Amino acid sequence: MTAALREMRWWDIDPVLELEKDLFPEDAWSRGMFWSELAHARGPGATRRYVVAEEAAEEGAGAGTRLVGYAGLAASGDLADVQTIAVARDHWGTGLGGRLLTELLRAATAFECAEVMLECRVDNTRAQKLYERFGFEPIGFRRGYYQPGNVDALVMRLTDPATSVNGVQGTEING
Repeated sequence: MTAALREMRWWDIDPVLELEKDLFPEDAWSRGMFWSELAHARGPGATRRYVVAEEAAEEGAGAGTRLVGYAGLAASGDLADVQTIAVARDHWGTGLGGRLLTELLRAATAFECAEVMLECRVDNTRAQKLYERFGFEPIGFRRGYYQPGNVDALVMRLTDPATSVNGVQGTEING
């Protein structure tokens, strides 16, 4: 079953926080951080794009859908920054991370950004490989970026996100 992507809204914050705390227990974002980001995601002056991935819940699992991923991007001038990407553990390796990143790069293109930056934990090789497939290149480190664990971040940059999106469209379908 393929998860559907849609705009993140305020009512998604609770299920997003559940996934956030499961995947990033030491440095999870707070409810206030998500509220602040979503406050800049709508209207004519929007500078953020946040999306969620949801799928139909399994029979007997209760309500209709289950959140299985989310992602966010901030734009300022001609520079965009991937704020977060998260995929539920049971969806790792399905291509969902690539679909979420594709959506963020489309947003960066719509915001007319020439470059996209991101920080990634140095110990998260799965994410680093995803970003490299999309053309991101490592450009430096931020020492002790992730707290409280004092984990370094690898800083990566992508120039011309429009070209990258066009070059990896197959990822969206083929996983």
